[in-house]
Amino acid sequence: MSHPLSARYYSDRALQCRVTIVENLRIAKDTYRLRVHCPEIAARIVPGQFVMVRIADCDDPLLGRPLALYDTVLDDSGNPVGIDIVYLVLGKMTSRLVGLSTGAPLEIWGPLGNGFPPPEVEHLVMVAGGIGQTPFPALAQEAFGHRVYGDPPRKFSPVSRVTFCYGARTADYLADVPRFEALGIDVRLSTDDGSFGHHGLVTDLLRDTLAEALPGGQHEAQQPSSLRIVCCGPEPMMEATAEIASQANVPCQVSLETPMACGIGICFSCVTRVRDSEEGDWDYKRTCVEGPIFDAQQIVW
Repeated sequence: MSHPLSARYYSDRALQCRVTIVENLRIAKDTYRLRVHCPEIAARIVPGQFVMVRIADCDDPLLGRPLALYDTVLDDSGNPVGIDIVYLVLGKMTSRLVGLSTGAPLEIWGPLGNGFPPPEVEHLVMVAGGIGQTPFPALAQEAFGHRVYGDPPRKFSPVSRVTFCYGARTADYLADVPRFEALGIDVRLSTDDGSFGHHGLVTDLLRDTLAEALPGGQHEAQQPSSLRIVCCGPEPMMEATAEIASQANVPCQVSLETPMACGIGICFSCVTRVRDSEEGDWDYKRTCVEGPIFDAQQIVW
């Protein structure tokens, strides 16, 4: 994994743009997909990065909110011209955002953060809880070799399989599942109340997936080095995923959802405790510029 202090993760590569809303569509309960036209950011952003979004000409709320890339939007020639981001209506910012229609102005700056490292493995396992599914459509398409992202475009050998373990409170909150299925992903669903899929935790699905994939499972054996887990969602779920990955000796990266104020590393409001692999101690790292993607085993949960 690239060193998180690489200068390319800092805000000097970010752009600030005034954009207009192209679509603001409901895709699940309290969950919306926002599409904006911004070719400059769309050409640069990679899976796992995010943008800061602020309602234009509005000082309440004054600060922007970090929202992960859901996917880029291509024109008829295949050029990236916009981005999709997905948000859950929760709090003042998103409650106001949901009321905006096509043509409404927004201010966004990005791309920000380090993004996921290229998934150079045979089998990519994505684990999401709640709104944590948002970084994964782009990552899955890149992993399969269906799309390229970034400037210059990231290129690597495609994976042979992607499994998506996705959990939500109830079936109403499972967002855009047909889209994931249409990409050729092995989608495994769980709900806390049993209203759809497995009745229980999404980490139950992860345990089953690893039992099948690793030696001694029901399917063709794979070595841990051929697997990678990526995870996003509530912190307790990510901590549990990190523990499962550690027990199975499978690399795992997590996308932290630490609250941010500036998104560019100035305010230090989004720090998280990260172990120093050489010294064995830990220090605070800023999620916005040294993350949001971290090696799960380096996080002090």
